[in-house]
Amino acid sequence: MSIPPSTALRTGYAEVIGDPIAHSKSPLIHGFWLGKLGIDADYRATHIEQDALADYFTRRKADPDWRGCNITIPHKEKALDHVADRGGLRESIGAINTVLRDEDGVLIGTNTDAAGFYAPISAMDLQDVSVAVIGAGGAARAVLFALKRADVGSVMLFNRTPMKGAALLAAFGLKGEALPLDAPLPPASLLVNASPLGMVGQDAYVPDLESLPEAAVVYDLVYAPLETELLAAARDRNLATIDGLEMLIGQAAIAFELFFGEPAPREDDDELRELLIA
Repeated sequence: MSIPPSTALRTGYAEVIGDPIAHSKSPLIHGFWLGKLGIDADYRATHIEQDALADYFTRRKADPDWRGCNITIPHKEKALDHVADRGGLRESIGAINTVLRDEDGVLIGTNTDAAGFYAPISAMDLQDVSVAVIGAGGAARAVLFALKRADVGSVMLFNRTPMKGAALLAAFGLKGEALPLDAPLPPASLLVNASPLGMVGQDAYVPDLESLPEAAVVYDLVYAPLETELLAAARDRNLATIDGLEMLIGQAAIAFELFFGEPAPREDDDELRELLIA
C-alpha cells in the first residue's frame, strides 16, 4: 500500500490504540518526524479496550480529521473483524497493525510489522538456519510471516499453549516444533522474543541461553523497558543483540508515510533514538 507523493496530508491526526497504551513510544516517534517535516498534524495514544473496538472504528470512520491508527496489543488480530482486508492479511499474517481510510471512506487494514521486524536482520542468511520464537500472538504472526519469506530453515516456537504454536507453524507452512514456554532453548542462530514477556507490568523472560552458539543473535521486540532482562543476559554472554526500537522505528516509518503522505526522515534516526531512550 502506498500514497502518491502529491497527496501529503498535512493536517488532522493519527494515533496508536491498545490496552494498555501508556507505555507506547509511537507518539514520540511520529511527533518527532512531524516536527522535522513541518507538518501541522498530530499523533496521539488512545486507550481502547477490546469490547470497544467496534465503536472506536465506527466513530473514527466518521471523523474527517482522522488519518488512521496503529494497533498494538491485544488488538492486532481482533481488529481484522472491523476493517476491509484487501491485502488478504487474514489468510497470510493473520493480524494487522495499521488502519487507514481510503478516498471512499472504507477502513483498510494493513501490516507494517513484518517489514519492520525483518529490516535489522535482512543481512542474515536464514536458509537452513534454526530460529527460536517466543510467543504466538499478533507480533509473532508478523515474525513468522517474515521468516517464511526469508526461507528460514526451521522454527522452534515457545508458547504457554503449545497447541496454538503448532497451529501457527502449520498455518505458515514452517518446519519446526511447538514447545511449552519453559522448555530448554535449542542451539538456535536467532532468538526472537515476540511476546509481551519482559514488558513493564509483565513477567520477565530470562531463559538459559547457554545452548545458543557464540554467533547467535538475540532480538527482543519489547521496548518498554528497552534494556530487558533477556537482552542483559545475552550481553553477559557476549551475544549480538537487537532491541525493540529497531522494529518499532522501522514499522512506524512505513505507517508514517501512509498516514501523512511523506517519507519519514530516517536520516535523523540517531537523534530520534536518543530522544526515545532519554
